[in-house]
Amino acid sequence: MPHQSLDPLVAETVGAYLEDVDAQAPGLVEGLYLVGSVALNDFRPQASDIDFVAVTSARLDAPALATLAGVHDRLKRRRRKPFFDGGYITWDDLAGAPANSGPGASVHEHHFHATQGGSDPVTWHTLAHHGIACRGPEPGEVKVWSDREELIAWTDANLDDYWRRLLDRASRLHHRWGMAMLAPYGTVWVVTGISRMHYTIATGRVISKTGATAHAIEVFPERWHRVVAEAARLRRGEPGRSAYRSPLSRRRDVLAFGDMAVNEAHRLRAAGT
Repeated sequence: MPHQSLDPLVAETVGAYLEDVDAQAPGLVEGLYLVGSVALNDFRPQASDIDFVAVTSARLDAPALATLAGVHDRLKRRRRKPFFDGGYITWDDLAGAPANSGPGASVHEHHFHATQGGSDPVTWHTLAHHGIACRGPEPGEVKVWSDREELIAWTDANLDDYWRRLLDRASRLHHRWGMAMLAPYGTVWVVTGISRMHYTIATGRVISKTGATAHAIEVFPERWHRVVAEAARLRRGEPGRSAYRSPLSRRRDVLAFGDMAVNEAHRLRAAGT
């Protein structure tokens, strides 16, 4: 059964998923854990996804994959949002490095991928330290791989592999990401996302998007407080006027903040912090 303290929307989605998967393939899903914003106490119904890790006793065969694809398709038709995103692993996968997990299956924005394996240390770390058990033993009773140095190293690499590339694309106004930077979504995604990376490199822990804005206010100079406060306001879904006269001026600050925060995170990593 879903955890009693869950947001009603999360509980309804998890309950619908478990009911259908148990009806179609009894015993297939032995463990179901929520990670992401739900686990970090930062779920926003209008903006957040529901991120999960599902555990099976053995590798998924072709019939199981077809069954799961149908389950997620029906869940999409029942409720398009929030997305129910996550992956399927075994208990042995959970005990090892996430890059070595799989082949399993994953779901992203209702798209079911039958052969995609592997995950990232952030998911494993979140599950180990903050995960919510909707089925199966509590995370503290399960062997979950968690390595602080690997988490920091992966985060440092992700700054270039993902965030630098995104900032480069976003710097071109006619690119898809360039246009996204004019919208509230782009502001929140860049400011909170890179601030989370900085926090992880600084502390060896994970933090929510909202928590990352508080971290950014604490560690970055006052020059950046306006854009961080704007991202925090938008993340909370608060009404009211923007702190910026135009989306273009906000976009300039978002991109400049992102560049600065990536550089500062790399500096921390190089210093061994």
